[in-house]
Amino acid sequence: MNKFKRLLFSIHSWFGLITGVFLLLLGLSGSILIFKDELDEWIYHKTLTIKPETKVLPLDSLYKIITNKYPNLDGIAWINPLAAKDQSYHFRLYLNDARLESYDLGAININQYTGEILRSGRSDDLEVGWIEWIFEFHFSFHLGMPGAALTAIFGLTMLISIITGFIIYRKFIWKVLTFKVKIKTKNWRMLSSDLHRVVGVWSLLLNTIVFFTGFWMNLFAFEAETWKKETIPTPNNTLVKASLDKMYAESLQKMHDLMPSYVYLPTQPEKKFSVRGNLKGQNPMFAGGNCIRFDANTGDFLSLSRFENFNFWEKVEALFFPLHVGNYGGIPIKILYIILGLTPGLLAITGFMLWLRRKMRVIHD
Repeated sequence: MNKFKRLLFSIHSWFGLITGVFLLLLGLSGSILIFKDELDEWIYHKTLTIKPETKVLPLDSLYKIITNKYPNLDGIAWINPLAAKDQSYHFRLYLNDARLESYDLGAININQYTGEILRSGRSDDLEVGWIEWIFEFHFSFHLGMPGAALTAIFGLTMLISIITGFIIYRKFIWKVLTFKVKIKTKNWRMLSSDLHRVVGVWSLLLNTIVFFTGFWMNLFAFEAETWKKETIPTPNNTLVKASLDKMYAESLQKMHDLMPSYVYLPTQPEKKFSVRGNLKGQNPMFAGGNCIRFDANTGDFLSLSRFENFNFWEKVEALFFPLHVGNYGGIPIKILYIILGLTPGLLAITGFMLWLRRKMRVIHD
């Protein structure tokens, strides 16, 4: 083995060993989150299901309920505006406790007919359930800004492992893809070696996409200004002056083919009211650029954007989120992403076994 290949092999091995456990946790939590909404509804069905009534409370009223309970918010997002009649409204809370070591997300579910709060709290202490806890854990390990930076770094280390693995095992790629490599089960050494190669090859492309997009989406964690803001307590809410219901209705009129999936309700003066979502008949992969904005103080229309009108790089960047979460191809793609989420852990385990085999060989020699 030449010096360059030895160096690549060392980098591949040590990066895998050092980050293996974290990649296992990221992969497992990511697999669970593929069906985040469905699991949350299923697990907490009794809590979140409501009795439909004839009239839904205005969005303005629900906004006041939330802001009365939480007087210091960075913002609110309504994340199920197309909820079924018996499904409670789910809002994400953007909090700030002025501590770097906590990532401040929360959630609140409200009966939109009565205004009753069904559950509420922070995502990192299980007040709103396991799914919300896993959601925050996936991109911060519940370590706040340092944790968000750490997950980005692990995404980068995984990419380095993928690149070095591609170079080291490049001669096996075509053989694996053409099913010419059979997994030998004679002993654990052969099994771990073959599994590492085969799983690595078949998951190569999707793992590259998922870990690169994860790394890119967490780049905010390396911005000094973001860290600074996290240490500054959030001021008291500045409530919107315009009608949220009117701005929401006008949004759907201006973008009549919009199927809303995220409605941002500002609580600080510099923020804008916005609505995002898919267009009717549009694949979710191309929904990242669809947004309409209003001035929350005056109710004036500000802007309307569609994915199709973005420049090349804006389109590429808008693809990162759907490519990361696998929401663009229905159940088959979601199942593929679930399986994919297990491969980093399997690669870490088989990689450790290969490393252990070499260490044992050196000791015996």
